[in-house]
Amino acid sequence: MIKIAALGISLISSGVLAQNIAPPVTYADLKSLPVPVTDADITDRPYRVLGELNGNIRRATAFSKNPSREKVYRELWERGQKLGADAVVKAEFGQARVTAFSWGAREARGLAVKFLTDAEIAALPKPAAPNAVVQPPQ
Repeated sequence: MIKIAALGISLISSGVLAQNIAPPVTYADLKSLPVPVTDADITDRPYRVLGELNGNIRRATAFSKNPSREKVYRELWERGQKLGADAVVKAEFGQARVTAFSWGAREARGLAVKFLTDAEIAALPKPAAPNAVVQPPQ
């Protein structure tokens, strides 16, 4: 029993069980990627949503491998580029499954986004101070 508990603690501390927790992604991180797609949201740069991307990523034949994460992200990026996107955020995909029309497909989705320029950010309305009292017009 003690060995099992020790193994569990060592797996958690080594990150094996926590590997699905991704570090926060920044605008700079995303822009440096050859395929700017992430499952996270970008919170350090405002953006405009151009559209929601949905689709099935298929494998070619019954003997091909299931679509990998890289293939799914590449496909989402190609679809986002057609909309004029700078990136795809909140990307997600399901398990590969056989359908009537495919040997194996993964359902995928994400948001195609266009980041605001510095001029657009400067033109955004400034939020009121947290303790500011706004007087109604008289």
